[in-house]
Amino acid sequence: MNPTSREEFTAQALAEGFDEVLEREWPPLTVLAVHTHPFALKALVVSGEMWLSVGQETQHLRAGDSFALERDVPHTERYGQDGAVYWVARRN
Repeated sequence: MNPTSREEFTAQALAEGFDEVLEREWPPLTVLAVHTHPFALKALVVSGEMWLSVGQETQHLRAGDSFALERDVPHTERYGQDGAVYWVARRN
């Protein structure tokens, strides 16, 4: 079940061993080319929409959807007409 507040998301993430929790806001129509992160993550989209592509698989994510990535996984991100906001927990 997805948490209903940032406080709940944070508490759950810290209990699962994540180190930090941030809120990320992306402007409309932002596109991020292939990149990686030096941390594992899990995130919950709280507004807007985005497309996350890993290899040949693309997820269309909207408010209420969650996603996760392991450290150093190449991926692309594309944000919708209204941009997107998500809460992200990172495990460094």
